[in-house]
Amino acid sequence: MIKNPIHLRLEKFSEWQHRTFMVCLCERMYPNYALFCQQTDFANPAQYRKVLDLVWESLIVKGAKINFDSQLEKFEDLIPAVSDFDVYSVYPAIDACQALSELMHAYLSGESAEHAIAVSEISLNTVAGYEMTQAEREMTDEELKILPAIIDELDIQWEIFRLLKEEEERNIELIKGLKEDLREANISNIGVFLSN
Repeated sequence: MIKNPIHLRLEKFSEWQHRTFMVCLCERMYPNYALFCQQTDFANPAQYRKVLDLVWESLIVKGAKINFDSQLEKFEDLIPAVSDFDVYSVYPAIDACQALSELMHAYLSGESAEHAIAVSEISLNTVAGYEMTQAEREMTDEELKILPAIIDELDIQWEIFRLLKEEEERNIELIKGLKEDLREANISNIGVFLSN
């Protein structure tokens, strides 16, 4: 899969930076999950949104205590199985769930760097998978790297990375700004737009 040069640099981030980076990418994958739920009546996407809200709260509200163990347990039921559905949207939906699971595991394990890299890869793989499905063929890394959708995904990840890199201490205003921008855009990494 495409190597993202951001991964080596992510390792130097502190925990709050990793968590913010991950929740930003999960926020961008949320419309993929919501669309799948709308198409199939599989689950209520509000549950996914609730976990996202709790993560944002943990980053913005000092001393917020959230039980991610119980959230992760409840979350298991929200993950669709590929074999149960014959719509393409199940794949990006599963990716969105995997990314959010990685984020919760980062809170539980205290090992945030490897989870941040995993979420970055999942988001990139969602885009690559979608592009190959559209093209109806497998593509090499070289072919994928020059696709506008892949370039956009890498650019957005770099942009979030750069904004976080400039901050030594946890910057609540920056975190709030990222949350608002991503929610206002309401568009996923593969171009799914949610009308409110």
